[in-house]
Amino acid sequence: MVQTSDTRNPLELQPDAPPKAPEAETPRRKPRGFAAMDPKLVSEISRKGGKAAHTAGTAHEFTSEEARAAGRKGGLATHAKRRKTTTEEASKPANE
Repeated sequence: MVQTSDTRNPLELQPDAPPKAPEAETPRRKPRGFAAMDPKLVSEISRKGGKAAHTAGTAHEFTSEEARAAGRKGGLATHAKRRKTTTEEASKPANE
């Protein structure tokens, strides 16, 4: 038997209300850490850190071979999908 009246059970599930538009004045988060500092101060801290690492012998200096290998590896990773589609197209017979 189907009810045709407009009376609804108050325990019946109702859809959620639509999302409200964002307030005009949303509270902004304050920057923290290096983002809150003066760029010159950040640069000075970074410079000191680099000098300390070199003095301690823990800094890594790329040789031209290492840099070349890293660049090649990054390029291969970045364009892997593009290379895959071109090799698949090249392996298909020309009459398809």
